[in-house]
Amino acid sequence: MKLLMLGGTEFVGRAVVEEALARGWEVTVFHRGRHAAPAGVASLTGDRTAPDGLAALATGSWDAVVDTWSAAPSAVRDAAGLLAGRVGRYAYVSSRSVYAWPPAAGLAEDGPLVEGSPDDGDVPYAEAKRGGELAATAAFGPDRTLLVRAGLILGPYENVGRLPWWLGRIARGGPVLAPGPRTAPVQYVDVRDLAVWTLDAVAAGLSGPYNLVSPPGHTTMGELLDACVRATGSDAELRWTEPEALLAAGVAPWTELPVWLPPGELYDALHTADVSRAVAAGLRCRPVDETAADTWAWLESLGGVAPQRPDRPGVGLTPEREAEVRAALAKG
Repeated sequence: MKLLMLGGTEFVGRAVVEEALARGWEVTVFHRGRHAAPAGVASLTGDRTAPDGLAALATGSWDAVVDTWSAAPSAVRDAAGLLAGRVGRYAYVSSRSVYAWPPAAGLAEDGPLVEGSPDDGDVPYAEAKRGGELAATAAFGPDRTLLVRAGLILGPYENVGRLPWWLGRIARGGPVLAPGPRTAPVQYVDVRDLAVWTLDAVAAGLSGPYNLVSPPGHTTMGELLDACVRATGSDAELRWTEPEALLAAGVAPWTELPVWLPPGELYDALHTADVSRAVAAGLRCRPVDETAADTWAWLESLGGVAPQRPDRPGVGLTPEREAEVRAALAKG
């Protein structure tokens, strides 16, 4: 297979490139040149938001393209329009954020969607991803377009900081605020499992939307943090705290304590997706211990500090903020 990766030097794109290379595919990476392209690829540079930024893609043909773009849908429109006659299939890594709020618990791919347009410029994330879906489908048609609606993505190369924060905090040891319920299921997809499934789906000629996170019951909040303790070899003590107490202390779910959401509408939206369609199409999710251990090994190779996307705010409690929360919990 000949694969064109739009991006491919950081998190999801890099995992897709590495998986394609491991299969012996011929890979071309189109990127802005901010990071080195992985070894073994043909490298093309350009900025798809700039005038003539797609010039490097004016020639060439590929069996498939994978695109992870998260900003202006017009950039997907322009790239897909340019490539439609020279590429077999378009796989767009979208998001479960495209579902209209609030998405019901157990929502499948036929749920109601937010409004979006392939011609939009800068719009909020959900509308941007929906516009990207529409742009890819308009250019390639529904039978040649795969929409990978990912949820929470974790694993090596993560540049958002969620699992890296937990690993770093637990590695420091001592008492660690652990947000309950301990047994609450969480849904995520290891970036490498996303890459495997996406390339398998492309090779099989699949099309249309697929929710892509782990099946319900794959792991829990407790199992995830226990895996972080094992991965780091830390003497950290997980102090499980009821969600009501954390909320009363002013803790912001998802951002100050990454991955965690208390029971309710937001939890249902993010941790109860119906992924039976993807599972039937071959989705397999590696154990949480493997995701934690491999992410920690990657972090250690970088000196313990993960890269941070400039367009995303940092996550996780600072030591000072953690002390404030502890004081509030003690008073409560």
